[in-house]
Amino acid sequence: MVSEDEFDMQDAAAESAEDDFYSGGEEDGFDSDDADVADYEFIDNDSDDSDDLISHRYQQNYTILSEGDIRQRQDDDIMRIATVLSISKVAASILLRYYNWSVSKVHDEWFADEEKVRRAVGLLEEPVVPFPDGRDMTCGICFETYPSDRLRAAVCGHPFCNSCWAGYISTAINDGPGCLVLRCPDPSCNAAVGQDMINVLTSNEDSDRYSRYFIRSYIEDNRKTKWCPAPGCDYAVDFIVGSGSYDVICRCAYSFCWNCTEEAHRPVDCATVAKWILKNSAESENMNWQKVFMSPVNGFRSRILANSKPCPKCKRPIEKNQGCMHITCTPPCKFEFCWLCLGAWSDHGERTGGFYACNRYETAKQEGVYDEAEKRREMAKNSLERYTHYYERWATNQTSRQKALADLQQMQNVHLEKLSDIQCQPESQLKFIIEAWLQIVECRRVLKWTYAYGYYLPEHEHAKRLFFEYLQGEAESGLERLHQCAEKELQIYLNAEGPSKDFNEFRTKLAGLTSVTRNYFENLVRALENGLSDVDSHGACSRMASSKSLGGGSSRARAGRGKGSTSRSSGPSRNIDEPGHWSCEYCTFANIKPATICAMCQHRRCSKEDP
Repeated sequence: MVSEDEFDMQDAAAESAEDDFYSGGEEDGFDSDDADVADYEFIDNDSDDSDDLISHRYQQNYTILSEGDIRQRQDDDIMRIATVLSISKVAASILLRYYNWSVSKVHDEWFADEEKVRRAVGLLEEPVVPFPDGRDMTCGICFETYPSDRLRAAVCGHPFCNSCWAGYISTAINDGPGCLVLRCPDPSCNAAVGQDMINVLTSNEDSDRYSRYFIRSYIEDNRKTKWCPAPGCDYAVDFIVGSGSYDVICRCAYSFCWNCTEEAHRPVDCATVAKWILKNSAESENMNWQKVFMSPVNGFRSRILANSKPCPKCKRPIEKNQGCMHITCTPPCKFEFCWLCLGAWSDHGERTGGFYACNRYETAKQEGVYDEAEKRREMAKNSLERYTHYYERWATNQTSRQKALADLQQMQNVHLEKLSDIQCQPESQLKFIIEAWLQIVECRRVLKWTYAYGYYLPEHEHAKRLFFEYLQGEAESGLERLHQCAEKELQIYLNAEGPSKDFNEFRTKLAGLTSVTRNYFENLVRALENGLSDVDSHGACSRMASSKSLGGGSSRARAGRGKGSTSRSSGPSRNIDEPGHWSCEYCTFANIKPATICAMCQHRRCSKEDP
């Protein structure tokens, strides 16, 4: 038995750990400078200074490359190889392309065995056959005789007429990127065909297409670079592999995971995302299962199994849409049977319980004699209901995120200028509003993926599930407060006819909510990425007890709370030294001295903080 004193001490320790989780280990509730830092900024593509508008809270471990940047890097690598190896730029580009644009790999292989590299790549030092000038020669493709000035050859010396060369190169370019490893048309020759010959012998259209393949190969064949997967985006990303987070934010404002190129999905790992997307492709597009119950596709079978039963005679799946247990199959079958026991209806009547019950089924059920098909049906139904619960919330947060992105654009393009005119403040002083919307967009993304995390959280890890649902509920509650403040309370000042006296108080509240919400979600992501590894059965129970002592209640209640929530979503009580302010015990918000209720979390000021 654990004594009451020992239990209280364990509860206190758990509460302290919980406080550290909320606060992120900071000494102040929020720093006004933190409110000026967002995870990323929504970029106006028309801005000339877009290169300088992206900011990150953490050290950036990647570089965004435009087409000009890619060409410059490509040219620099080619020049570096040509200079070190004393070869032409065309030969250097062929070498780099063969070794996937790895300068170090080219150096290693070249200096280890130059002759072997030349043979493999097709860079011959001397012609295989002489190419004499001043006399007619026969083309090796069309077998026509041409003067030497109408014939060309690669470094190997095999002569072909200009017309055959043009057709050969054009066909290769039309076939796709394989044209980048073009060889001499002679079947027995391995000599490489360089870009200099291609530019001379092909049309401008084919030459431009070859150049596009050439520049794309610099990104696609290099393990350190990838294209941004956003539709229509031409930016590439140079990533420092093994440097931590895989999250990348392109200049087009699209965020994605470097490892799997899906949208950014922290705190869920790539394997879980792949499983979730596959699950959705089989299930979520067919939520209205009745329309597809005859489909033979495997993805629909669990839905059919959960919501229908097969006709005992023709085996077609049937949906029960009325209360009576008397089922008649559709023509041409027309078999009449009992929905519960699947027996012929002719064997039923008052003695078996009438139209709404089947005594034979109920008796068998009470005795534990369950038909295997019925067991599978119950399991499928439970599984379907569980999936639907998580998917609907995942999809709802995705919809909310898209709406927040649209609101952010509207704020940047229209409302910010209007608010600046009404409140007589420069737009630079209204940056805190944009940062709030950016945080809302990011938090909606994180919250969306927590539902995929929860779906795959093992059922037997009861303690982790309890704590996860608590953290998720607190995250929802805090985000809703921020979203409501930025969306609804801001409208008061947008609709005002002149400057508002309390606009500065609104600024302080919104900036504080942004900071507190950002800190909480960052800690939430780290905890989930660590698999809630510090949670054991007793610890989780202690945390839940602590949350109830704070008025947290159940996870469902917390998830549904709005602005007036009394949940704690930040750190422990801290007093600040600034005169004229007091620090809220629950969210650490710095309130003005005369206030008795926290402007952030609506908690009343504790007696020990009273003046």
